[in-house]
Amino acid sequence: MKQLQESIPVAHTRIYALGAARGNQVVTNDDIAGPIDSSDEWIRQRTGVATRTRAAEDQSMMDLAVEASKEAIAKSGVDPNEIGAVILATISFPYQTPSGASLLSELVGAHDAAAYDISAACAGYCYGIAQADALVRSGLCKYVLVVGAEKLSDFISPTDRTISFLLGDGAGAAIVGASDHPGISRTIWGADGSSWDKVGMTGSILDFRDGKTPWPTLTQEGQTVFRWAVWEMSKVAKQALDAAGIEASDLSALVMHQANLRIIDEFAKQMKLPDTVVIAKDIVETGNTSAASVPLAMHRILEEKKVASGGFALQIGFGAGLTFAAQVVELP
Repeated sequence: MKQLQESIPVAHTRIYALGAARGNQVVTNDDIAGPIDSSDEWIRQRTGVATRTRAAEDQSMMDLAVEASKEAIAKSGVDPNEIGAVILATISFPYQTPSGASLLSELVGAHDAAAYDISAACAGYCYGIAQADALVRSGLCKYVLVVGAEKLSDFISPTDRTISFLLGDGAGAAIVGASDHPGISRTIWGADGSSWDKVGMTGSILDFRDGKTPWPTLTQEGQTVFRWAVWEMSKVAKQALDAAGIEASDLSALVMHQANLRIIDEFAKQMKLPDTVVIAKDIVETGNTSAASVPLAMHRILEEKKVASGGFALQIGFGAGLTFAAQVVELP
């Protein structure tokens, strides 16, 4: 009797290359301070943000995703036709269906690849890396394209003082494939659904359709999220280091979701990171780009040569849901 053929698994994976794209407009604190009755000084003190990049009306979220993906593919040297899956993490693709990933796969030449979106907000990219790792190790895919892309400026209220003034637009992409040594550790991930409403929208699209609410925009309970991000995520980060079998002193970089510079600084303090660890702070110039923030921040510290390839980075995403994911990766 014939037996089914099985996929050929591989032992290890790594990120081959990264790509990045940011909104084509630089928005300063002075540009947005008036509607929230604020100032450049207040915004810098509370968030660390000096500028944020936002896309003009003629630059779409998909434009950003394609630009970042093409850079990652080119740097990796991978033939797009060998990409077995395209995973797009986003909360701002303007269609309920079909997925943005299916269009992205076509636009970057990954014809016939499996394609799907992840809605895990600011943890979405790290969720995608976890899934890419599993897909390659199982033998189901040779290479996987993981993209975090957002045009959050489509979903902000100029008068919102909870989150909108933080937000930017951008995309980060990674190619994941097989490795002869461990390059992506086991992911520590999950969600706290009891706090589902702490970061979200001011209404649903059904409410908007029925005239019950204006166009839904993003909002959050800032203090609740701050405490959760610092105290709970530091526990998750330590679990991720344990899963990778390394200590904080073995890290070359900390690349966490660029939610707020105060969160990043307090988190690093809780982790007792040595001075040798480079802490990514892309939020200062780019703002909070949700699912795009982790790959954009890693791309920046590599481009600016603040860290060298081959070192270890702890990357951790967290946000609406409340979702979270952390893993240690080898810097591409």
